[in-house]
Formats: sequence, structure tokens, C-alpha cells
Amino acid sequence: MIAGVHDLPLFVAAGLLLNVTPGADLALIGARSAGHGFRSGAAAALGVGAGCFVHVAAAALGLSALIASSATAFTVLRWVGAAYLVWLGIGLLRAPAGAEAAAAPSPASGARRSFVQGFLTNALNPKVALFFLAFLPQFIDANASNKGWAFIALGTVFAFNGTIVNVAFAALVAQMRRTFSGPRSIGRWVSRGVGALFVALGVRLAFFEGHGA
Repeated sequence: MIAGVHDLPLFVAAGLLLNVTPGADLALIGARSAGHGFRSGAAAALGVGAGCFVHVAAAALGLSALIASSATAFTVLRWVGAAYLVWLGIGLLRAPAGAEAAAAPSPASGARRSFVQGFLTNALNPKVALFFLAFLPQFIDANASNKGWAFIALGTVFAFNGTIVNVAFAALVAQMRRTFSGPRSIGRWVSRGVGALFVALGVRLAFFEGHGA
């Protein structure tokens, strides 16, 4: 049991359900796994997990609360995150056919790129910051002596469990890529679908009116 935390099993169960909810993170991991294999998808999953720690640290230090209460700060972060999603989506849409095999970047280079994309996709999403502010405090004791450490502990549990789920998802997609014939075609169409989704998500995020909600 973590000091200052209550209902930890419920927190873990709720967190796992949230982790398997489709969103930008899972879409990116699926696209990287379908187009480039497990290593690339797993790297994106690790990047997403690292991005979670940015929000955990920011919320524990009070920065997320400041962003949530400042219309200007929230708007700036929202537009930066939206611009990145649109840019990433356009890049996936414009990728030439067979790009997975052409140019053949080194596995390490591809994994680094996937990690950075996963990190930025999560870290630049202001709705993730608001989620941590709304969700984690529900499981922290009101009389906890150090709520900051309890927040960090819960965030670590959430990020760790989420990373396991995301890596497992990357493995599943990569296995499907190997099982079905024409992996290049599958990867290409998955990338294009995810690219369109990212553009749509970026536009939606840019005009998201849920500030303070």
C-alpha cells in the first residue's frame, strides 16, 4: 500500500480501462507497429510512458493547475499540441508507398524517432494534464501528510501499467503484421488512417472548448 493513497486496486483497474481506450497514443503505437514492426511500436509506447511523467511532475509541482486556471497558458499549450498532431498526421498521409522498406533507416534510428513521437504526442496534449489533475486526486487521502509524493506514486503506477498495456498492443499489431500477407500494404493503409485521425484530432484539439472543465 502506498502512503497517503486509498483504494489502490480500484485505481489500477480504472487506469487499465482508461489505458485501453482508443486515442492518439494507441493510434500512434499501432501505426508504428504496423508500418515498422514491434521495436518501433514498443519505442513509441515507451515514449508515451515518458510523456506521462511530464504531466505527473507538472501536476505534482502545481504547473498543471496553473495551466488549467490560466486561459492564456492553456490556449498556448493547446495550439502547440494541435499543431504537432496535424504535422504528424500530414507526415503519415504523405509517406510514399513502401516507405517502410525504402530508405531503410537503422533500427536504432527508427526506434528513437518513434520514442520522440510518442513522447511529444502525450506530453503536448493539455487534456492529459487535466486528466491527471481530475483523476489522481480522487485516490489521495485528504489528510495525507505529503500529497505531492502520493501524486507522484500514483502517476508512476499509472504510467507503468499503461506502458505494459501499450507494449502488449504493439506486440499484437506487429504479430498481425507478420501473420497477414502484404505487410507493406497493411502498414501503409494503417499509417494513412492514423494520419487522417491525427489531423482530425489536431483540429478538434485546436478548437477544444473544454478549458477549465
